[in-house]
Amino acid sequence: MRRRDFITALGTAPTWPLAARAQQPAKMKRIAFVHSAGDINRISVRGPPFYRAFFEELNRLGYIEGHNLGVDRYSGEGRTEHYAELARDVVNTHPDLILTVGARLSLDFKMATTTIPLVTMIIDPIALGLVASIARPGGNITGIAIAGGLEIIGKRIGLLVEAMPKLANVSYLGSHPFWEDPRGATVREAAKRAGISLSPTMLSTFEKAEYQRVFRSMEQDRADAFMVSDEPENAINREMIVELAAKHRIPAMYPFRDYVEAGGLMAYSSDLADTSRRLANLVDKILTGANPGDIPFYQQTKFELVINLKVAKALGFEMPAMLLARADEVIE
Repeated sequence: MRRRDFITALGTAPTWPLAARAQQPAKMKRIAFVHSAGDINRISVRGPPFYRAFFEELNRLGYIEGHNLGVDRYSGEGRTEHYAELARDVVNTHPDLILTVGARLSLDFKMATTTIPLVTMIIDPIALGLVASIARPGGNITGIAIAGGLEIIGKRIGLLVEAMPKLANVSYLGSHPFWEDPRGATVREAAKRAGISLSPTMLSTFEKAEYQRVFRSMEQDRADAFMVSDEPENAINREMIVELAAKHRIPAMYPFRDYVEAGGLMAYSSDLADTSRRLANLVDKILTGANPGDIPFYQQTKFELVINLKVAKALGFEMPAMLLARADEVIE
């Protein structure tokens, strides 16, 4: 797949062709922002809160796109079989730094370069084999680790059980690789501790027809509820997932608040705006000369529980008052 299959120039926030880059002043820095599946047109200061906070923080730190900063935007479009090729294409443009979103994509970039600094956001970089140490990652990689690592998955299961005390049968929506790596093992162990039956609902692809298939399967299996993995490939399909959950009337715990804002029931996640500001600060440190391998992964400790009370009422059950009291935000 050729490079143009992966990247589209933005009219208001241009990427920088090689010829144009040669004409930029020496102080111009160039970063590649690579998302596993997101729309590159949303990766801007006018985009969703995660991106907006990132670019606002870069501006606060003195980086102005088009003046002293060039940003190349890429998306893997959820086509996991092409991630390795995308990584090679991006590396061959020789940016000053690569920022990746997505565990699988980050591993492909690790294989593609040992010299260009990589900054990533990942649930547990050690368990997933990205680095050997949080404190001293070594090599060319640093980023944000979700505090507690894979334990956040167990926390989500606990909150779902608290919301639905009679919960017995839960489906877990994720890809085959997710289910087979340490994240899947954590899900199984957390469900066992919670005393619930957990059924993997594995996606072969992230296509619409595949989501429709697995929702029909959940309905046939009479799932009491389901959970969604934090894979970014699911995140770009959140509106479809939320719509299918409403259609099949299955309550769900989601990994990010924007699922709830789109009409989902509840989510427990890291504070993504805070996370993106911290990513911007890591970018600044590296662009001003720090060695990424010497920068500890920041362990995110800010989390938020968001509940959509309208959805709970539509599904015909009441959220426990104590759980509502602990929520950071309740949508009514």
